[in-house]
Amino acid sequence: MGSFVNDKVNKQWVWLALDIATREIVGVYVGARSEYGVRQLGHSLPGVYRQCAIAYTDFWDAYGCILQRSVTGQ
Repeated sequence: MGSFVNDKVNKQWVWLALDIATREIVGVYVGARSEYGVRQLGHSLPGVYRQCAIAYTDFWDAYGCILQRSVTGQ
């Protein structure tokens, strides 16, 4: 989810990680849509979620720095 603060040059992205069973937010980062932002979201996750997470993404290349691709046939 994206928005801006004061003007459209200052874009901010809201990154959320949800527990699919409880719908609880387990990780969050607000900032740039960059590899740095992906890493910060990863750092915000508790260890148990880092080890066994299943991710649903738009396959943006920066996700590869914290997620291993398990999708085949693409």
